[in-house]
Amino acid sequence: MIASVPSGTFATGPVVAEPDATTAHHLHRMVEGVQLHWVELDPSAGRVLVNTPVVLLHGLNDSHLTWAQTAPELARDRRVFVLDLPGHGNSGRPDARYELAWYARIVAGWIEALGLEPGERVDIVGHSLGGGIALMLLWVCRSRIRRLVLAAPGGLGKEITFLLRLASIPGVVERFGQPFMALGTRLSLWRWRDKLPLGHIAELSAMNSRRGSARAFARTVHGLMNWSGQRHSFYRHMHEIADLPPIAVLWGDRDAVLPIAHGKALALGIAAVTLTELTGCGHNLHHDDPASFVKGVRKALDVPLVLS
Repeated sequence: MIASVPSGTFATGPVVAEPDATTAHHLHRMVEGVQLHWVELDPSAGRVLVNTPVVLLHGLNDSHLTWAQTAPELARDRRVFVLDLPGHGNSGRPDARYELAWYARIVAGWIEALGLEPGERVDIVGHSLGGGIALMLLWVCRSRIRRLVLAAPGGLGKEITFLLRLASIPGVVERFGQPFMALGTRLSLWRWRDKLPLGHIAELSAMNSRRGSARAFARTVHGLMNWSGQRHSFYRHMHEIADLPPIAVLWGDRDAVLPIAHGKALALGIAAVTLTELTGCGHNLHHDDPASFVKGVRKALDVPLVLS
C-alpha cells in the first residue's frame, strides 16, 4: 500500500518554478522488505503534461533534498519521482550488503510499483551513485527506460577520490563512523551553504545521523570500490544490452571525485552517448550551477527520438 505522509520538506531554491507550480506528495512503500520514501511532484492544473515521467536518483550519502533546485523545474510539465535510495534519506536502513545489483533490483521493483501503464517508460536522471544504479537498471528493467541522463556517474573507470578509497577499508566506517555522520555531512556541503535552500544542510545532517546510516555508507563504498579504485565497469558488460537508450552525460570540468575523462571516453566510444561539460563545476554540479544543470537535463529529455 502507498501512503501519503507529510514527511519533511522539499524546499525550493533560486532557479525553481514559482511556489504554486507543482504539488509535492511524500510517499512510502515496502519493496523487497525495504521501506522506501519518495517525493512525487505533479504539474499544477492547466499545464501541458509530457507523457514520460522522470525518476531522479541521488548520490552516496545524499537524499531527495539534493534535487530541490531541479525537480520543481522538471515538474513544470511532467510527473517527477524523487526517490530516497535504501539506506539514505527517509528510506529504511536494512542490514543488507548494499551492492550495486541490490540497489538496482530494489529501484526496479519500486518503479514497477509506481502504477505505470503497461509498456509505459520513464526517463532516469542519476547523480554519482545514482548514475551507476541507472546504468545497472539497463540489465534489470531495460524495457521501462526511455532515456538516461547521468551526472558524473560512477562505474566508468577505476579512478576515484582518495577519501572514498580510504573509506572502503572494511569495518572502519561501519564500526566507528556513525557518531560522525552528521558532522561529515555538514563539512562536505559547507562550500555550498550560500547556494542550497535554507535548512538543507541541517535536514540532511539529521537524516544521516540516523542509526544504520554509517553501515549503509560503508557497505556501499566497499561494494563499489577497494583501495585501488572502482570495481565496476560499464564497458565490461555493455555488449549484453541489445539496444542502448539515448544517454546524456553531464560532468563538471572541476570534478575532484570522479574525473571527467570517464565521461569523455564514454562519449567517444558509444554513439548513443552525448557529453555536456559544465564549466567551473565540481562533482555536485547540480549545486554549483543549478540553472545550467536543469538546462542540460531538459535538453537531453526533450530532444526528439530518432526512429531507425
